[in-house]
Amino acid sequence: MKLIREEIESVEFIVEERNGKKSLYIEGIFLQGDIKNRNGRLYEMETLRKEVQRYNESNIVTGRALGELGHPDGPTVNLDRVSHKIVSLKENGNNFIGKAKILSTPMGQIASSLIGEGVKLGVSSRGIGSLIQRDGVNVVGNDFMLSTAADIVADPSAPDAFVEGIMEGKDWVWDGGILREAAARRTYKQINTLVDQKQLAEHKAQLFENFLNNL
Repeated sequence: MKLIREEIESVEFIVEERNGKKSLYIEGIFLQGDIKNRNGRLYEMETLRKEVQRYNESNIVTGRALGELGHPDGPTVNLDRVSHKIVSLKENGNNFIGKAKILSTPMGQIASSLIGEGVKLGVSSRGIGSLIQRDGVNVVGNDFMLSTAADIVADPSAPDAFVEGIMEGKDWVWDGGILREAAARRTYKQINTLVDQKQLAEHKAQLFENFLNNL
């Protein structure tokens, strides 16, 4: 499976007040279906609908739908970089409209400061899945799984080479319930089969070199 990221610019930042306390939110289109995007990928609505339902039930309803500030280099959410919590994600035509609350974490405070200073920010969904070539379009497979519906990113109009970061070209696999980059997983398994310490000492340098060559 590949790491897949899509960036969207059309989001708004709104302030809501409740019981005298003001909160900052992101709101807008987080996901789009049945349309070829600028990265040459297409998400079928049925694929997105199924995954959004799972994401809502397992992440949003339980308060675990988090996003980061910036471009993470893998599919997992890093708690030390969390800046916001996604509170809703609803279907509207071929779009899924999301809303996220900016948190008072260190990264959330940075995001709030950037927004307050008028910096243009956007959102980037992040997930893993297979890609199927169909009539010159990369169709995202029905195994697609969201890591987060929205990271906060700067310069959403960056060239495709920036969006198609190096980690997007790597394969990710499930290993004991943990997502690992495939090359790292192979090396990890090889090392753990070398129970003899002398054998480990003889082979670990070569294994590490092979791992680096696969990056």
